[in-house]
Amino acid sequence: MMEHTYPILFRVEQSHWWHTGRRKILAGFVEEICREVTDRRPRILDVGCGTGANLLMLSKYGDAEGVDISEDALAFCRERGLDKVRLGAGEELPYDDGTFDLVTAFDVVEHMDDDLGGLSEMRRVLRPGGRVLLFVPTFMFLWGVQDDVSNHRRRYRLPELRRVLERAGFEIERTTYANITFFLPILVIRKLMRLTGIKAATENNINVTALNGVLGKLFGVESSILRYMNLPFGVSGLCVARRKH
Repeated sequence: MMEHTYPILFRVEQSHWWHTGRRKILAGFVEEICREVTDRRPRILDVGCGTGANLLMLSKYGDAEGVDISEDALAFCRERGLDKVRLGAGEELPYDDGTFDLVTAFDVVEHMDDDLGGLSEMRRVLRPGGRVLLFVPTFMFLWGVQDDVSNHRRRYRLPELRRVLERAGFEIERTTYANITFFLPILVIRKLMRLTGIKAATENNINVTALNGVLGKLFGVESSILRYMNLPFGVSGLCVARRKH
């Protein structure tokens, strides 16, 4: 039977509002972590910094630096005035031991062949008591074409993420699911695609602009909810962990 490719009717995990909503959630956690560094301006490393959008947010709370494996992405960072960036992989960070107060990795760890090795490197470059802030995709049953396109190795359940962090030498402070808003739509769409055999080159072909906008705003509202409670499920997972002394 011939397989057909159709445009996706709903954008998931890659759109502008996705990143805006995610950044709003993460900013609250970054602010809280950096507030505890009272004797100086915190030093922050963003692993997998890409073209630097998250560096701009992180710079509000400390001296932010970035590392990425893409020379093109780093060139774009420098064009926008972000000069504290280096070429390097998460598993072999080009920094001295105990350099940073906070290491962030937003939708990065799932790309690593050796996530334990990558997290161990993040621990190495943290000062004793420093934190790592992670944001990852969750639940393998939500696996979709965008995971393949993005070269993901895995999606996590929070207990799995906690275990690998503990093996890497971290003490877990908080884990929660995030992006509960899109859980049901993404689950239904990806199940439907598997059942019907519908194929797509990417999930970035969005046609329901109004619906995406409404749900995107709801995603942003989670930043307030997560200040007070954890979410029981979601498309993403968030973790704050402290380097053990």
